[in-house]
Amino acid sequence: MASLIKILLVLPKALVSIDFWKAFTDYVGIGGGHKNPQLTDSESLGQFLQTRSSHVAQTSLYGYLRTRAGTRYPELFEDPGMLLSINMAKWQIWLACLSDLTIYIGGLIHQRTDAKSDDICLVLLSVIDSILTETGIPEEASPEFPDTAENLKRRVANCDFSSIPDNEFAFIKSPEALFYWAPIADQLKNRDKEIVKNSVRFRWHEIRRSARKLLHAEALVGNAKSNMTAKQDISGEADRPRSRTLRGP
Repeated sequence: MASLIKILLVLPKALVSIDFWKAFTDYVGIGGGHKNPQLTDSESLGQFLQTRSSHVAQTSLYGYLRTRAGTRYPELFEDPGMLLSINMAKWQIWLACLSDLTIYIGGLIHQRTDAKSDDICLVLLSVIDSILTETGIPEEASPEFPDTAENLKRRVANCDFSSIPDNEFAFIKSPEALFYWAPIADQLKNRDKEIVKNSVRFRWHEIRRSARKLLHAEALVGNAKSNMTAKQDISGEADRPRSRTLRGP
């Protein structure tokens, strides 16, 4: 799945195609042509977080660039300097989207289970660690990418999920990231500030609805705990000194 996300984030011309986005949204379950996988374990949750974050990051950034550039939009991808800026921006925005959606999911888990905030944190950090490990540090990313990834994990680690309501409250990083990182002149961005941020918030509406429908919080927490316990048992078994029996000739 990480390889898919990398492909999506390095093919800007393909990603603005209507046919491409119809096929992609059907694949990840945002469109109507694909059966959405239920979120019952870390793997399905990781796929949900990755694909939906990529979708919002891509459509937000390229949509804004298209609006501002108008008929000159295709020329943006022929300018090496602009392409470099676009690539750095999309990875930063993706991390911000991943951060917001993870916090929101944590809030839903807390509302639907008796799990403590610390336990939810462990589950989500395990998923985030897997996503970031598989993704690595993309060649097109900005030098700030590693620090932003660490800030994402700190945000999850320090979150009180009992304070996260089922609304737009968690989605604060992604609008800020698009406004900050979009490679558009500051004088133009300042005119667009509220419109740009609201456009990102709007893109989360359908994904929140999908998350409410797909999330099986009790099963997710139970499976995650079982997996972590199994890993600890395997680790303990590997570390335990083994007895030896002397054998005769």
